[in-house]
Amino acid sequence: MPNLTGKVAIVTGSTKGIGRAIAEQLHAAGASVVVSSRTAADVAAVAKRLGPRALGIACDVADPTACQSLVDQTVSRLGRVDILVNNAGFGIFKSIADLTIDEWRRQIDVNLGGVFYCSKAALPHLAATGDGFIINIGSLAGRNYFAGGTAYNASKAGLIGMTEAMMLDVRQQNVRVSVIMPGSVNTWFRGATQSSGRSWPLEADDVALAVVQMLDYPKGAHPSRIELRPSRPEKG
Repeated sequence: MPNLTGKVAIVTGSTKGIGRAIAEQLHAAGASVVVSSRTAADVAAVAKRLGPRALGIACDVADPTACQSLVDQTVSRLGRVDILVNNAGFGIFKSIADLTIDEWRRQIDVNLGGVFYCSKAALPHLAATGDGFIINIGSLAGRNYFAGGTAYNASKAGLIGMTEAMMLDVRQQNVRVSVIMPGSVNTWFRGATQSSGRSWPLEADDVALAVVQMLDYPKGAHPSRIELRPSRPEKG
């Protein structure tokens, strides 16, 4: 595990599931962690549970003003931003015939717009550290498409392209940009209650481990993409 003492990390969508696991592992590695989601009460509760060096700031990432405020408050209270983990996202799985325009827009606004808004707001501060890192949590759904995934597949495919273009835009500013693309993960997102034991899907901690391992690479090395799959998926 890297030593992140003195570093400040923002993790969007971090009150449950993958985001919460990432926040917990970054905090365990010594970072000051900003926990964020839309619900202020959830944000405060998770930050309190994490303990010292945790700060809760509510933010709807589909709102560019809220994203700017998230970064501004972080810098005002913690002095810097070293790491941004764009994890907030959701999916509505319907045939295009049944998917409403509002459902389409909301998924694109959150899954793509939120990454753009938060990254743009954080970039000057990440560059100022001399070793900034943006990690986008994508999905194998960005490459492997399925019926009912019109908006979700589009948002995750777009995220891959956005990440690689961002990487090229900012690499000379000493900011690395990467994407982690997990397959099925045992969280609320799959529409089932999380089990207490290991099952065939990935666990949220598996994705969080990939995040901290990325951060452990030396400044001159850039792991730009991780595709993370269950070792033995359920047979179809």
